[in-house]
Amino acid sequence: MGQLVAGTTYVKVDGAQFTVTGGAEAPLMTVKRETVAPGFYKEEDLPAYLKMTAILAPDLDFKKIVNGRDMTVTCEFKNGKVYVLAGAYLVGEPSYKGDDGTAEFEFNGIKGTWQ
Repeated sequence: MGQLVAGTTYVKVDGAQFTVTGGAEAPLMTVKRETVAPGFYKEEDLPAYLKMTAILAPDLDFKKIVNGRDMTVTCEFKNGKVYVLAGAYLVGEPSYKGDDGTAEFEFNGIKGTWQ
């Protein structure tokens, strides 16, 4: 029996629905581990994030998103997993692509949790 593992992704930023193309990306771990000797490792905290390519629809208030400093970003993956990013803010240099109407968004936040 086949199992659904990928497909349409739904993202909301402070309640505003994004139309996502190409999916979304979220970290599975909150730390990066590195072995320093067999059986010994160190950990480094990783930022919580969510990356996506989204259509910049005419009704999407991108100014609110660009200026947001404490947003909640929720991503529902087709496999039933949900990632919630709290205290989110936009990072990088997002820009609009007029040829296909999309923008690349990367949000970092205070805490990301899988539900």
